[in-house]
Amino acid sequence: MPLQYRHASTLAQVLLLTRPEELTCDQWLEEVPGYVELCVSGEQIPERFALLEHHLMICPECAEELAAMVTAVKTLGDSGK
Repeated sequence: MPLQYRHASTLAQVLLLTRPEELTCDQWLEEVPGYVELCVSGEQIPERFALLEHHLMICPECAEELAAMVTAVKTLGDSGK
């Protein structure tokens, strides 16, 4: 099956965002607990999370996972009030 234009376009956009140094999804998962805490608290995200944030730009699965984690932490925090 030939590659459809929209898929080729998405692939090209992701390739343009790719950097020499990237996190894998497993590496991202190791770093995410501290990041989730910052997201929930509304604190400014330090530069040390730049690779993690970049991974979220190119990995919709991890971005979706992060959204679920933030929602879960907020929900648990709200239930304790």
